[in-house]
Amino acid sequence: MPDIRLFGIRHHGPGSARSLRAALTDFAPDCLLIEGPPDADALIPLAAHEGMAPPVALLVYRPDRPRDCAFFPFAAFSPEWVAMRHGLAAGATIRFIDLPHAIQLADGFGAAPEGEAAPIEAEPVAEAAEEPGKDSSPLPAPAAIRRDPLGELAAAAGYPDGERWWDALVESRAGADGDVFAAIAEAMAALREGADPDPEDGIREEAREAHMRAAIRKAAKEEFSRIAVICGAWHVPALARHDAKGQASADNAVLKGLPKTKVAAAWAPWSYERLATASGYRAGVLSPEWYDTLWHHEGRVAARWLARAAALLREEDLDASPASVIEAARLAEALAAFRGRSRPSLDDLDEATQATLCFADPAPMGLIRRKLVIGERLGATPPDSPGTPVEADFEAQCKRLRLKPGAAAGDLVLDLRKETDLARSHFLNRLALIGVPWGTRREARGRGTFKEAWFLAWQPDWVVELVAASAEGGTVAEAAASRVQARARGAQRVAELSGLVGTLLDADLPEATAQVVRALDDRAAVSADVFDLMDALPALAELARYGSVRSSDTEPVLALVRGLVPRAAAGLVAACQSLDDDAAQGAKKRIVAVSGAVALLEDPDLKATWQDALRALADQEHVHGRVVGRAVRLLFDGRAIDAEEAGTRLRLALSRAAGAGPAAAWIEGFLEESGPVLIHGQGLLGIVDEWLAGLDEDLFTELLPLVRRTFATLAPAERRAIGETLARPGGPAPGAEGPEGFDAGRAASVLPILRLLLGPATTTGDAA
Repeated sequence: MPDIRLFGIRHHGPGSARSLRAALTDFAPDCLLIEGPPDADALIPLAAHEGMAPPVALLVYRPDRPRDCAFFPFAAFSPEWVAMRHGLAAGATIRFIDLPHAIQLADGFGAAPEGEAAPIEAEPVAEAAEEPGKDSSPLPAPAAIRRDPLGELAAAAGYPDGERWWDALVESRAGADGDVFAAIAEAMAALREGADPDPEDGIREEAREAHMRAAIRKAAKEEFSRIAVICGAWHVPALARHDAKGQASADNAVLKGLPKTKVAAAWAPWSYERLATASGYRAGVLSPEWYDTLWHHEGRVAARWLARAAALLREEDLDASPASVIEAARLAEALAAFRGRSRPSLDDLDEATQATLCFADPAPMGLIRRKLVIGERLGATPPDSPGTPVEADFEAQCKRLRLKPGAAAGDLVLDLRKETDLARSHFLNRLALIGVPWGTRREARGRGTFKEAWFLAWQPDWVVELVAASAEGGTVAEAAASRVQARARGAQRVAELSGLVGTLLDADLPEATAQVVRALDDRAAVSADVFDLMDALPALAELARYGSVRSSDTEPVLALVRGLVPRAAAGLVAACQSLDDDAAQGAKKRIVAVSGAVALLEDPDLKATWQDALRALADQEHVHGRVVGRAVRLLFDGRAIDAEEAGTRLRLALSRAAGAGPAAAWIEGFLEESGPVLIHGQGLLGIVDEWLAGLDEDLFTELLPLVRRTFATLAPAERRAIGETLARPGGPAPGAEGPEGFDAGRAASVLPILRLLLGPATTTGDAA
């Protein structure tokens, strides 16, 4: 009979890892059975690859539904990782023994309704319960609140929670005592005996422990002399019964008939941020970077940590002298001694740092906790490790474009005139389409439409989206195109499709763009929703006008706009009938947006078509005053009507016969957001002034509140400038080009200087 020993550990615990390493060295097993997914057994040898840098995670997923998956993260201080590395170095046989995820991810397993997949969280799942060393299922926590057995021990020992109790007695203690595993097993046996079972665990826990016992019995029948079983401490009492009478039959009955599905596995980089409890990972630890320091610098952890804290503060131009570091170390040691500890804990160092290095200021402590307690470390996997096609393409594109996924966020400014920067922009936009928003667009500073600013912040769990995208294509570009085409098929509005066109042009996916443009044209041809057509036009016009900066073919977009404008113009009057105040405000905004889009294109035919529609709208008597007022204003701004006609329409709309409500709406539509235009525009202030000056006393008194309400929407500086203009002798003249008129000859004289200052136009956008 082989010698079988069970080692109950806490996932991601450096104290457990240190004790386990010492115990394995003494025991020298020829077989290691580790709690983990047997579906990933073939990937275990890669743990010893020189390109593998923890934190990393094993990803197990269904190829047909890649988002049904589970992560198993490992840090350098995770006992399972230490066991794998030890076994590989010693030439021992290593196996994972948890219930296979071919079962756990199968439809119908566990408590899921019949015919549906068991709900699996796409996040680290090597431990599902929040208690240290307890459970290791990828299923979501049950709805019922589980008892906290370690919390009872912590309360008896005077600790606030089980996490801190385990940390103080197991993780942060000095040395590596192999006898700790016997003590842990005894404590877990007592806790399991007194703990209430969770009825919602159901078959899941029972099946997992049955499979692990079966794996132990299988190894015992093979030619191994020393078998080490590494599992969560909570499972030790259950696994110790592997050779009990009748246990094999009971376990076989539990495992019989469980559903199965096809799964795949891969290694993925992970981060300390995602390993932390604060990320929502139920098996996470409070302080991954602190545990890393404990693991790598056991003998001088306090001095090492305080020196790093001081260096971090100095990088932020904060005072942190060597004398302050020495004082902090002395204070931390004194606090540890006062609390009966052999060496300072994280709590001791935290208090000492705040008192001496941060001078009781909580702000620097936030930085220290983020970088030295949680940490920003990001792992790496070997380039030749198994992965999906999209993952491989992602890595190749990152290498080609010199973009490296990292835990540290940063800004990136691209010059779209350069081939590499343009390709980077295409790549980041494609990633966003498949659900990997690595880059967030920012407003670029400086001159020119060729600049594009991004903020890059990588999240390791986006590997799930890369895996899922492989179901839609073999490369990032193919998956992005497929994803957008699916969205286009499900789009109900023309405006939704117009947004997709812009996204596809930014991502340089011409074939998908052509398909979406055709779909948009077909949808627009049968759409009776004029406002939907109007919502689509501004984005398309901007693409048609400025898309050339990306060397994209925008002619199909321009052709589309030339078809949409007449359709929107033809239905404009009918669409604006019988609107309430809110609907009229929405219609006014759409009319302004389309007018801006038409002006942007500088197409005389489109401009004439749209102005005809505005004139027809301005002639309507039963359309909301806000809409009619803005239509008149747009006609005046576009020189379709002169100052005399604008003044006549203003007087008619605000006459006593019109009524106070419609008059108020008309003047608001006409003058809303018009401060700069009133000051510098084409005689608009003169028209308003002439109208007001021509009112009789009674009508002036009646309309004054309406005009005051409209002018109250202008900024104080704008109202002051308008008052100064009106106070000048003679006041503004109706139709004059601004307060002092516009002299084209004088304006032309400054153009050479402006060209010297701004430089030559290099793009259509710059020339505009």
